Amino acid sequence: MDLYETLGVPRDASDDDVKKAYRKLAMQWHPDRNNGSKEAEEKFKGITEAYDVLRDPQKRAAYDRYGEAAFQRGGPGGMGGAAGMHHVDLSEALNIFMRDFGGFAGLGDLFGAAGGRQSSGPRTGSDVKIALDLTLAEVATGVEKTVVARLLDGCDRCEGSGAEAGSAPTRCTTCAGTGEVRRAQRSFFGQFVSVAPCPTCAGEGTIIAAPCKKCRGEGRMRAERTLKITVPAGVATGQYMTLRGQGNVGPRGGPRGDVIVLFEVQEDPRFERDGEDLYCEVLVSYPQLVLGADVSAPGVTGDISLRVPAGTQSGQVFHLKGRGLPRVNSTGVGDLHVRVQLWVPDKLSTREEQLVRELAAVQHDIPQDGRPKGFWSKMKEALGA
Repeated sequence: MDLYETLGVPRDASDDDVKKAYRKLAMQWHPDRNNGSKEAEEKFKGITEAYDVLRDPQKRAAYDRYGEAAFQRGGPGGMGGAAGMHHVDLSEALNIFMRDFGGFAGLGDLFGAAGGRQSSGPRTGSDVKIALDLTLAEVATGVEKTVVARLLDGCDRCEGSGAEAGSAPTRCTTCAGTGEVRRAQRSFFGQFVSVAPCPTCAGEGTIIAAPCKKCRGEGRMRAERTLKITVPAGVATGQYMTLRGQGNVGPRGGPRGDVIVLFEVQEDPRFERDGEDLYCEVLVSYPQLVLGADVSAPGVTGDISLRVPAGTQSGQVFHLKGRGLPRVNSTGVGDLHVRVQLWVPDKLSTREEQLVRELAAVQHDIPQDGRPKGFWSKMKEALGA
């Protein structure tokens, strides 16, 4: 993988060109803009990995000289291990994006993150993941769910400050209230400055001398909260939605994190699902196939009447337009594909056996070339083979 090709910039691109290219692609492939698509998530991580290297003069110089070998442990560039390039996960990719571009006008509101926040001050609370079970009927119509989650809320004794009554946080003397410390280091490529959270105040810029006795200086306590979740129609297992600012509250008055709702759709034994399309099978008798009949086919929200014409072959598939599932966050509805299958009873009454034997005596031999052309191709298509 060529990192320059990934971002669509030439090898002599300036730092500004690299940032502009990444910002444009990140806005296009951000998961929140693509309904949690796995393809968009992988593309977003890929362009962020490329940007993370090319934005850093030291890493970019090593990559230009040695390629990806510069980041392999023991490689010629001397950057193997944690200091080199690594594959970022989605959380890291989102943090990189908001760290460098969250302060741009509109981005914080667009993605629901406080991107313009300075590194010092209260930390944002952690995200919470909730698995939400759904039935196929709920997927077909969309549904509002109410769940009770145990989250971290602000301490009522100190009102989230973390300080005991009568005291107040003081400015950290190690970082002078900035929340970060800078260290100059020398490397193969010269001197560079690294920035890290202050170890004394954990990046908050303040110190609490008399912690609250109830929350022990954290400014938050575990409590139950009721969350209302509006699930759009058409979602599938593995997709998710983000409830911005409804997760755990941060320590000492920090803003809330997010709630990530993971959808798990229960299997319905009547159907096989392929995106917004549904497949099912209906058993019919021999007379119904030969003479034609109105039969009942299962639908997600209720049975559907299906007309089977006379002379229908067992295994034929009927396509019912617009009887499937809605397309998630889009217009249009999928189709329902109904396969009719001949039902053969495992036991006959005396009268039934007599009639079947009479039929066998008068019925013509079965033609071996009487099936329509492409029968097996249609069968394989219907069965998803």
